[in-house]
Amino acid sequence: MRPLRRWGAPLAVNLILGVVAVVPLWLSTMFVLSYPLAGLGLATREPTDNDGMLPWTVVLALVWAVFLALWIPLNRWARPESCARGRYWAASAGLVPVPMVLLVVLSVLFDG
Repeated sequence: MRPLRRWGAPLAVNLILGVVAVVPLWLSTMFVLSYPLAGLGLATREPTDNDGMLPWTVVLALVWAVFLALWIPLNRWARPESCARGRYWAASAGLVPVPMVLLVVLSVLFDG
């Protein structure tokens, strides 16, 4: 019960923030598919997208700034004092994409 008590709050905080992170992660995925990978010929660009990369870059920067403004202070608050700093931040960063990965897997399984 001791590890659950120590890691319960950080686990909950990062999984809840992972739900919030679905938006910046999805936008980042769409950006990468539309521009760098399309430029290499590995994906196709949206035919109606004629605005260029600047609007995407501005939106992504704002969305990631808002997310990181939430994520960093909440993780500083939730971090157990007895935990190693590097281990905690690596675990936190690893937990954030879990909801996005789960949604992608469910989408592939059920929409197929």
